Amino acid sequence: MSQTTIALADDHVLLRSGLANLLRDLGYEVSLEASNGAELLQRLDGKNLPAIVLMDINMPVMDGYDATQILKQQFPAVRVIALSMYDDENAIIRMLRCGARGYILKDSDPGELKAAIQAVLTKGFYHSEMVTGKLIHTINHLDAPSNASVRELMGLNDREIEFLKLACSEMTYREIAEKMNLSPRTIDGYRDALFDKLQVKSRVGLVLFAIKNGVMRSE
Repeated sequence: MSQTTIALADDHVLLRSGLANLLRDLGYEVSLEASNGAELLQRLDGKNLPAIVLMDINMPVMDGYDATQILKQQFPAVRVIALSMYDDENAIIRMLRCGARGYILKDSDPGELKAAIQAVLTKGFYHSEMVTGKLIHTINHLDAPSNASVRELMGLNDREIEFLKLACSEMTYREIAEKMNLSPRTIDGYRDALFDKLQVKSRVGLVLFAIKNGVMRSE
């Protein structure tokens, strides 16, 4: 049985080297190490692509956002897992919109790293503890339902769907309130109601739901 091939893009050499060794210890083949997105794309072999790319977000020359978008367009079979130093909700949301299939923090333990890789390989996404219950079931559906089906399946009304779309943007909750001509307290109510209905714990969970169900397409 052939090993799963993984490519790494991270500008921190010591961290990248340590991660490569860890991946080998976990039984994976590290096929490529790059210091930025441009180097990764330049060195990719179209006839021998890695199954997974572990992509740092903040890199010189070309960051993880641009590299992930290009990978999605040129090599859609390659699945990207974002690497983040911090649990930055906006960065994670943006990476998901660019096409990343999941994210892990750089200080994650080896068990979580392996779980993330295996989840992306087998299910297509890595959800972490932020995504639970009904959302995992819905995300794992092969055929994403239409907005009408989302309304029916999850009991969302038009205003909740409008809020969900805006939550996928880089707008703050206060800016969303202004856009919808509602008070910040009312927006907090929409957010909490959706957390409860979709059984998620964060804005990242909302975005994953929206992308996988066609409410908001990843870009």
